[in-house]
Amino acid sequence: MAESQTSTETDWVSRFADDVIAESERRAPGKPVVVASGLSPSGPIHLGNLREVMTPHLVADEIRRRGYTVRHLISWDDYDRYRKVPEGIPGVDKATWTEHIGKPLTSVPAPPGSAYPNWAEHFKAAMTAALDELGVEYDGISQTEQYTAGTYREQILHAMKHRADIDAVLDRYRTKKDPAAAQGKGGKKPQQQKKVDEAELEAAEGSGAADEDDGSGNSAGYFPYKPYCGNCEKDLTVVTSYDDDTTELNYTCSACGFAETVRLSEFNRGKLVWKVDWPMRWAYEGVIFEPSGVDHSSPGSSFVVGGQIVREVFDGVQPIGPMYAFVGISGMAKMSSSKGGVPTPADALEIMEAPLLRWLYARRKPNQSFKIAFDQEIQRLYDEWDSLGRKVADGTVLPADAAAHSRAVRTAAGELPSTPHPLPYRTLASVADITAGAEDQTLRILSELDPENPLTSLDEARPRLDRAENWITTQVPAEARTIVRDEPDKELLGSLDDQGRESLRLLLEGLDTHWSLDGLTTLVYGVPKVLAGLEPDAKPTPELKAAQRSFFALLYRLLVSRDTGPRLPTLLLAVGADRVRRLLVA
Repeated sequence: MAESQTSTETDWVSRFADDVIAESERRAPGKPVVVASGLSPSGPIHLGNLREVMTPHLVADEIRRRGYTVRHLISWDDYDRYRKVPEGIPGVDKATWTEHIGKPLTSVPAPPGSAYPNWAEHFKAAMTAALDELGVEYDGISQTEQYTAGTYREQILHAMKHRADIDAVLDRYRTKKDPAAAQGKGGKKPQQQKKVDEAELEAAEGSGAADEDDGSGNSAGYFPYKPYCGNCEKDLTVVTSYDDDTTELNYTCSACGFAETVRLSEFNRGKLVWKVDWPMRWAYEGVIFEPSGVDHSSPGSSFVVGGQIVREVFDGVQPIGPMYAFVGISGMAKMSSSKGGVPTPADALEIMEAPLLRWLYARRKPNQSFKIAFDQEIQRLYDEWDSLGRKVADGTVLPADAAAHSRAVRTAAGELPSTPHPLPYRTLASVADITAGAEDQTLRILSELDPENPLTSLDEARPRLDRAENWITTQVPAEARTIVRDEPDKELLGSLDDQGRESLRLLLEGLDTHWSLDGLTTLVYGVPKVLAGLEPDAKPTPELKAAQRSFFALLYRLLVSRDTGPRLPTLLLAVGADRVRRLLVA
């Protein structure tokens, strides 16, 4: 096998790859290495859920780089019940869609105007497109298809036969009743406890952990299987009896009153409860590596219980894998939260290139939380990314940073698409802000940034230019946008003292000879130095820095009627020399 190109001493991905390969060779020698993720298309699949995919993807990709065959399974939990109507889905009336609660996600109508046949397919589509753009190679498994095709029939019959064993495992973690139970856990009043439970379920939504029903609330005994009703399609059913020999199962529906007798050996309209379903699939698919969220680390969680059920009931082994920390969001504008109020990978890919988003997940260990920036912080993030690229190019990069960069820009299948001429993101954003997307003006400005290496086509700056334009138009409030003055501020110009007028004269005098991004940077910082009788390259002092700030504020007020704005060299290039002269001449 090929050797890894990264250091296992500094790179978390390589360390996990070592462990997964060793474990796979121990459990299933000679077979493909199996890693897994699970996603519930119950609504918009957000950036926190993406960590469920990126963690095993990065490990699987490292294993592929070493020459092994890997299967990254993504189980679409589209046969889960529709639990609640998400907020903020355009066109979705809560009262109407509440009628579908309890049905499989694939039996719920898609939002109005969708091109997809049902709710699950609608929300899967955006995630699928994002994963393709991110270069994630995977085998998608629809749990609706698996269950309705009878793929798990043998496992279901086995679970029903061993339902007492499953019940015993679950009972080790069930909360025992105590005198405080009348008021709720810890003596909380019922209404207080309801709020706490709702918050816990909200945090667990989409992970399977929110599936409260483990099959135990049944006076006829414990049953780990829930039929979907043959009349109303909901899972609000109660199994009233089951015969192990004939597999005859009776159930009633509490929603519509329908009752039915079926043979489970022939019946494909139901599923195992979540805490049994997950370990069943570990054993069935031979999963070696699957991470899980921190919400699964507590006693009685799906992951902890599943580890015992897979071993004691399905004669399997729990996957290895880390608990991953939450992913936060920095400053997403309300105007952009129209897809359910949570930012998705598709939202992030609107404002940043795929390698940058991959890098955010690759550079942090799974147990480290981090934030994805939708606010001004994205500019600093891009500066850091570009700096890393330069260090990689000149050989000064640290090994762990080199590994994260490599995993961001390429997979085992090859390089991800990149911007041919990657200009600074903050510069592109400023230009897009000032030009309002006018391509001729944008090209004029960008071509003047670096006369030694001029941009000849906007396509050379894409897709980064498009991402910066999207950020300006979707994430920057209208009141923070830059509007260049049409006419000179004669009142302000007329109020200037001799020093103020001289500073403008020096600036205008140097425009032609300094007309590039670097040249204008030297010019605007140098004018206050010359006024102070210093050389343009003199080192700044506190007094000089104060003079520079005052000069910059004056230029901003004269050009955009504000005290701050885009970086002045970029602003001057964007406004153009002729217009700058017209606005700054007293």
